[in-house]
Amino acid sequence: MLDANLKAQLKAYLEKVTRPIEIVASLDDGPKSEEMLGLLNDINSLSGQISLDTSGDDARKPSFTLSSPGQDITLRFAGLPMGHEFTSLVLALLQVGGYPSKATAEVIEQIRGLSGEYHFETYFSLSCQNCPDVIQALNLMAVLNPNVSHVAIDGALFQDEVEKRQVMAVPSIYLNGEVFGQGRMGLEEIIAKLDTGASAREAEKLNTKEAFDMLVVGGGPAGASAAIYAARKGIRTGVVAERFGGQVLDTLGIENFISVTETEGPKLASALEQHVRHYDVDIMNLQRAVKLVPASQDGGLNEVHFASGAVLKSKTLILATGARWREMNVPGEAEYRTRGVAYCPHCDGPLFKGKRVAVIGGGNSGVEAAIDLAGIVAEVTLIEYNSSLRADAVLQRKLYSLPNVTVITNALTSEVKGDGKKVTGLVYKDRSSSDFHTLELEGIFVQIGLIPNTDWLKGSVELTDRGEIVVDDRGQTSLPGVFAAGDVTTVPYKQIVIAVGEGAKASLAAFDHLIRSSAPA
Repeated sequence: MLDANLKAQLKAYLEKVTRPIEIVASLDDGPKSEEMLGLLNDINSLSGQISLDTSGDDARKPSFTLSSPGQDITLRFAGLPMGHEFTSLVLALLQVGGYPSKATAEVIEQIRGLSGEYHFETYFSLSCQNCPDVIQALNLMAVLNPNVSHVAIDGALFQDEVEKRQVMAVPSIYLNGEVFGQGRMGLEEIIAKLDTGASAREAEKLNTKEAFDMLVVGGGPAGASAAIYAARKGIRTGVVAERFGGQVLDTLGIENFISVTETEGPKLASALEQHVRHYDVDIMNLQRAVKLVPASQDGGLNEVHFASGAVLKSKTLILATGARWREMNVPGEAEYRTRGVAYCPHCDGPLFKGKRVAVIGGGNSGVEAAIDLAGIVAEVTLIEYNSSLRADAVLQRKLYSLPNVTVITNALTSEVKGDGKKVTGLVYKDRSSSDFHTLELEGIFVQIGLIPNTDWLKGSVELTDRGEIVVDDRGQTSLPGVFAAGDVTTVPYKQIVIAVGEGAKASLAAFDHLIRSSAPA
């Protein structure tokens, strides 16, 4: 099952375990069980600390549990944790085997302090880059706290469950049988939802912090770059973000970040955070900015207010809150979000295997999504507002070569139809004839660009009609001492490499402002 290279790497990791690992598999006569047995035999052969028992009788087959003698651990994989989930399997083996987590002591203490019963089930797909964060977080919680159990379920393999529960987006998390959340969630975010007093305690802690010389609002590539450049100047630097990594966390393949031939969004986001933590930077996560109070004209400090109730002060600010997927804003979209309306084809595509779907948008993202989905679903209809597609020629040639793809141009999506539980169709208007047409389908993937995260800045800093922060060639906004960088600004071409450069430039400009305004007359 595992090639020689993977075996060698896994064997080296397993040398770090400090206690026995028991694997109990529940198998049937199907081909997937045969594959799982091959995987587990390979793992079993790599360490004397591992034992394998194939007499499990769990209702989900194939599946297997990981535990350790004398430890109260309930952790199960239902399906083969390969693809993006192989790392989750490796981490689970290490942590069940006693290897310590990299989570902070404070977070570990929070997990161990949770009381009550928490039975988690997570539906994932092997192509989902957002799923591993959730699965790894819940697996760690199951290892550290006997009150927590977790089952990671491959939705493509257990289609009956997916249909019964109407799971149409991954990761989908259930707690004690009820929906707990959907989409990427990190360990701290999950704990915050369970420990309801955590947000207030964190806000109280943030409110005691001294003013920063430079505060970066946003943890994407622009924010990370700005923080590194500021910290290297030796000034008091903070980064506050709703989630560190930003849009990069939702990006699958990255092949145009110079000097890195190929990587994936979550890997790059992790590398960015590790680089920032290499310096003396105060990183504050899970904080959503809601208000900017600029410094007074005669000096003073800028204030940023957050949804948690926290308020942070700083001499200079860099706004790098990025952007989010643009929505269609048509009837039915909000009602059927995660119930057929999706925004991540890589994550949710496998749940629509053999079904009919539409992709909205004819740019690179839309055409790439249609190409990827064509290999999974029965039919793809791509709908583009303009009279022709905007994607690169090489992508268009690939798209038109696929037999199960239909392209409709000059069309305006008008309504999402559903039966109250899931999507059943889409209505579009032919812009040349004004006629309305209905497509019967089960899924709609929206890929129509980005919208800047600037709702919280209205009335405080100059914005364009599209909501982008107006900046000059140094990243300066309309407010003295307040700079901006990345996809949230008017700088054209929203690319990771450009955001990194703009973050560095804004940071240098903010530092220049800081030393000039602080210099004695």
